[in-house]
Amino acid sequence: MAKCIMVQGTMSGAGKSLLVTALCRIFLQDGYRVAPFKSQNMALNSFITPDGLELGRAQATQAEAAGLECDVRMNPILLKPSSDMGSQLIVNGEVRGHYSASEYYRMKKGLIPEILAAYSSLAAENDIIVIEGAGSPAEINLRADDIVNMGLAELVNAPVLLVGDIDRGGVFAQLYGTVALLRPEEQKRVVGTIINKFRGDPALLGSGLRQLEELTGVPVLGVVPYTRADIDDEDSLSPRLNRTQAARTLDVAVVRLPHISNFTDFSPLEEHPAVGVRYVSSADALCAPDLVILPGSKSTAADLLWLRETGMEAAIQSLAAAGTPILGVCGGYQMLGQRLHDPDGVECAGTVEGLGLLPCETVFSSEKRRTRRQAVVLAAPFAGAALEGYEIHNGRTEVHGAAPFCRFSDGSADGAALGNVFGTYLHGLFDTGSLTVALANWLAARRGLTIPEAEPQPRAAYRQRQYDLLADAVRASLDMKKIYEAMEAYDHGNTPPAR
Repeated sequence: MAKCIMVQGTMSGAGKSLLVTALCRIFLQDGYRVAPFKSQNMALNSFITPDGLELGRAQATQAEAAGLECDVRMNPILLKPSSDMGSQLIVNGEVRGHYSASEYYRMKKGLIPEILAAYSSLAAENDIIVIEGAGSPAEINLRADDIVNMGLAELVNAPVLLVGDIDRGGVFAQLYGTVALLRPEEQKRVVGTIINKFRGDPALLGSGLRQLEELTGVPVLGVVPYTRADIDDEDSLSPRLNRTQAARTLDVAVVRLPHISNFTDFSPLEEHPAVGVRYVSSADALCAPDLVILPGSKSTAADLLWLRETGMEAAIQSLAAAGTPILGVCGGYQMLGQRLHDPDGVECAGTVEGLGLLPCETVFSSEKRRTRRQAVVLAAPFAGAALEGYEIHNGRTEVHGAAPFCRFSDGSADGAALGNVFGTYLHGLFDTGSLTVALANWLAARRGLTIPEAEPQPRAAYRQRQYDLLADAVRASLDMKKIYEAMEAYDHGNTPPAR
């Protein structure tokens, strides 16, 4: 069985996913077979395995950093929030139903056998498992039924690294308070703390680090700088969604829907030297972009009503009428149609009028389409662009009177294109770089601008370079010798060593 190390955080957004990604890459560089594992993830960014199953995007990213194809065993429980009080529950890659928070809380301990089966299977095939916690282990109201932080650490006998985020401020209170709220046996399991996202000279932290070690009885194993490595984010806490790129020749506005999902689709656009990407959540912020993108959504009907209530719908329709290109992806594509029908109550029960920019109608059903795809764009401005991506959606869309956006390798058509409005179900449509270049050239030509010639930059090769940059920065900041020693000490069922 594999050795293991677990990364827990003082809060959501402390950088657990990033550090797990870094450790996966470091252990791979050191010659080990390594796999990520997160027993329960809550995120709207998801990915599809080669066999058509669904897992959290973060675990797919970590698997790639570890040199592996993603596998649902790496994330056996995925919760995709559909409202403030409920989520779609996905177990081992398959939808098991929709549950309120209280319903899921009552049932989740019953999922432990499936969690442990997934973990044990992965551990039998690898040398090291890097486990990610969720939120904070100091949520004392949730401790009794915990299956993702200290509860899981006990089940698999994992040593724990506790990560705090100094960029938000109060990192010493974060770390000390978290350790103080743990049970004595849990405190023994914490083999080191890590301060993450530091900007400045680490020497200035010296006296604080010593006091923190005295107060907690836990060694500080590193101060990780605020890294510039570009790693896909997993949820709405992503700083990417609050960022506006410096002014560039072309302005792309992505609508920040309340239930936005798979926004990593648009990361490749940010790498084009002529394209600036910004996320907008109000009609006033739209202004006059070169392109408006409606992204995916976990709650398409609810987000469509939000567009209507906030005036964003009218603003998008006005821009489209004036000739501004509009692109909808997955849920965004569904919104661009005439109507959305939900006879089975999957989302809204009934019919909701769409934006009316594409001649198509969508009927929701409980069946979820999950598959990877290769395609070629048919839409005239980008015809011939080669795509690779995946579908993940409920509902089927019928198109009447518009050309398809692209054709899949199996011969089937996808999406719709009518004038300056385009829609597709294909996530990852910019990853090959082919559509990115074609889109930028077309947008520039529409304005009579000349932009530098750009070669398609495949996202996969770019991500590999970013994993190495991240691993280099983290390796230089952590006491990896102590981390290896901690894994060895816990190997073969050892109990937590006394400090």
